[in-house]
Amino acid sequence: MTSAQKRALETLWPHYGLLLSDGKINFKKIFGNNHPVILEIGFGMGQGLLNLAQQNQNYNFLGIEVHRPGVGRLFLDLQKNLISNVRVYKEDAVNVLQTCIEDNSLHRILIFFPDPWPKRRHHKRRLIQASLLLLLYQKLEFQGEVYLATDWQAYANVMLEAFQGVPGFENQSQNDGFIIRPLWRPETKFEMRGKRLGYGVWDLCFKKT
Repeated sequence: MTSAQKRALETLWPHYGLLLSDGKINFKKIFGNNHPVILEIGFGMGQGLLNLAQQNQNYNFLGIEVHRPGVGRLFLDLQKNLISNVRVYKEDAVNVLQTCIEDNSLHRILIFFPDPWPKRRHHKRRLIQASLLLLLYQKLEFQGEVYLATDWQAYANVMLEAFQGVPGFENQSQNDGFIIRPLWRPETKFEMRGKRLGYGVWDLCFKKT
């Protein structure tokens, strides 16, 4: 963690940060408007979230990330670019969803390149589990969508099967499989490097019905 990132966490937290202890949040109060809210779970170093917020000023963005350097880096970039439509939790995503997010309140949920935990003994640590999907369904507004992407094919298939097991989610793929990457989804440097090396990327989208 750089000294600049550490200072950003300390000095910019009152402006961009949210606390689990605050309980249920009022989006209109914290953002100052009634724009739809998009949640990204696990934004890493935050470049994708920053780009989305810059390009979509008519939406509000909520980010969840436990990696302190990533949160600090995003705070620096938000300040540098005068971005006001982003707020951040540095907490476990399940805790935030259960404690702080009202039901039927999120317009869209983004989960891009979560850790695949490829070893079988670590599969229980994977983010995409039936219990989480039920929670996402609960927090989405009617016809709200969940977008996901992974560069690990086995995990992509697990994600697909998990959503198929949750009633009420409708696959937005024409063949009930994977979708073409939406043009609005930012490509990370890691993703572009993987494509140059011939690695695949699998995108999914499910709508609450």
